[in-house]
Amino acid sequence: MSENKEQEAINERNCVMIYAMNIIGGKWRLPIIWKLYQNKTMRYNELKRNIAGITNIMLTRSLQSLEESGLVNRVEFNQIPPRVEYSLTDNCLQLVPALEVIFNWGRERMLSENLDLQAATTKTR
Repeated sequence: MSENKEQEAINERNCVMIYAMNIIGGKWRLPIIWKLYQNKTMRYNELKRNIAGITNIMLTRSLQSLEESGLVNRVEFNQIPPRVEYSLTDNCLQLVPALEVIFNWGRERMLSENLDLQAATTKTR
C-alpha cells in the first residue's frame, strides 16, 4: 500500500472530524436538525414544507439516518390517520451551540453579500 493510501485509510478510521461529518454531513441533515431545534417537534409534512427543495426520498433517508445515529426521535401515534412526530434527542441538542455559530456566520455572510434572508433573519425556538 502506498504511503498516501495508507495515510488516507488511517485518517478515515481515526479522524474525529470525518467521523462527525459522516453522521451529520450531507446537504439535508443539518437543515433538518435546525428546523427540529427551532420547532421542538414536527411532523413529516411540516418538515417537507419548511425545507425548500428537499424531496420526499431525501427527507425520508435523512430522517432515517439521523434516527439510526441517535440524533432524532421518531414517535408513532397509534391512531387513524397515522401520525408520526420527529424531535431532537438530548445527544443532538449538544450540537446546538455549534449550529448557532454556523447560523450566525451564515446570516452575516448573507447580509454582507446582500442576499435575501427571509427566514434566516429571525431565529425562532
